[in-house]
Amino acid sequence: MIVFAIAEYKRPSPWNGQHYSRATLEDRMASPRLSRPSASESSAGVGLAVLFAINLLNFYDRQALGPLAEPIRKEFHLTDTQLGMLGTIFTVLYAVVGVPFGRLADSWSRKKLLALGMGVWSALTAAAGLVTSYGGLVVTRLGVGVGEAVCAPAGTSWIGDLFPATKRARALAFFMLAVPLGAGLSYMVCGPVAQAFGWRAAWVTAAAPALVLMPALLLLREPQRGASEGHLSAGDAISPWSLARIPTLWWITASGAMINFNLYALGTFLPAFLTRVHGLSVARSGFWLGTGHILAGIFAATAGGVIGDWAIRRRKNGRMLAASVSALAAVPLAFWSVMQPAGSWVATTVLMCTAYGLLNTYYGMVYSSLHDIVAPALRGTAMSVYFMAMYLCGASFGPVLTGRLSDMMARRAAGSGAITEAARAAGLQQAMLVIPALSLGLALVLYAGSRTVARDMAARDRQLQSVQS
Repeated sequence: MIVFAIAEYKRPSPWNGQHYSRATLEDRMASPRLSRPSASESSAGVGLAVLFAINLLNFYDRQALGPLAEPIRKEFHLTDTQLGMLGTIFTVLYAVVGVPFGRLADSWSRKKLLALGMGVWSALTAAAGLVTSYGGLVVTRLGVGVGEAVCAPAGTSWIGDLFPATKRARALAFFMLAVPLGAGLSYMVCGPVAQAFGWRAAWVTAAAPALVLMPALLLLREPQRGASEGHLSAGDAISPWSLARIPTLWWITASGAMINFNLYALGTFLPAFLTRVHGLSVARSGFWLGTGHILAGIFAATAGGVIGDWAIRRRKNGRMLAASVSALAAVPLAFWSVMQPAGSWVATTVLMCTAYGLLNTYYGMVYSSLHDIVAPALRGTAMSVYFMAMYLCGASFGPVLTGRLSDMMARRAAGSGAITEAARAAGLQQAMLVIPALSLGLALVLYAGSRTVARDMAARDRQLQSVQS
């Protein structure tokens, strides 16, 4: 699938230079002949592959806490609230420092920014294997948050300059395939490594791939900003404050908060859910969740990218509508997964991973919609603002609120006695019902965004044409 995807992105797009400079975004979507790749066919494919691999490591290291949560909890005698707080502090710092990094991605070398970020987050991931207290874990997760904050603004801005609008959903869906694949590989590798060698060794192995990816990144050629667009100007003169006047961007940001609440809650507690409620070992839950996440991720990247690029040629709000339908379809699956009786781990895993795949189609369709409404010179800034808002308002609350709710429900299940492992299992099962509830809210918000996206596409073209003239 990965080879097919890269080959598809390399396919040439004939274009007529005489008319290309005057083409609007609407023209390019309606007629693929007006879209051209901004870099050579081979360099675009190689660049996408390297950026995907970096993003894969990004999410692998970020999600490593999930499969290691139970052994860490037992060694340091932590509550679920404390476990959730590790995810929350990560996302809060990640969100705050991401804004200046987004501005840097629009004004400085994205290659150097990515290399520095990868060096920082990999070093701090490995350092987690040396900590001897909960406070040490907090410090290392903060450092990882700082390093990883550069990846999304710089990576998505780079891809936006490699591929034209009619191929961008597939390119961004492939880039964001790293989310489920990174989580899946983290479950599959970290769980068994932790069971065999201890959870500290798992942190060290998570950081090792950076030694290969760093030189591969530095060998890439960075494209010029706005190179894939039909306008001579990338919109450098447009004020960043103009982003606040894009209604669809507000809806997309709200949707980001909801989906990341869900995904970060799942990343932190789904392995523990299978262990507590259904009796799987750390290694076994990690292996099966990893397998499910990888299969779901391949589905999400294929469906999200292909449907997204197909839908935008038929109606301007097609991507947002398709994302809304996908989120709605995840609601009953997530609910049935959580409500399976103890021991039904196969049904639980299949249902939740299917819902997870449907939720992950969001990235290819919604991120490409964001590129459609924002000038090229502001994409790094727009992504960093989006990430700040969605993490502060969604992802940062997902783990800690789910953990807090789990502790409250466990206390209620225990009654006046001590909180047993059975009570903790019951509490976590009830807390996980937030997943289908937020998925329904996500579907509604995406539908609202579909009602404004066409107007914002037209406004973006007018902005670029006025700057160009």
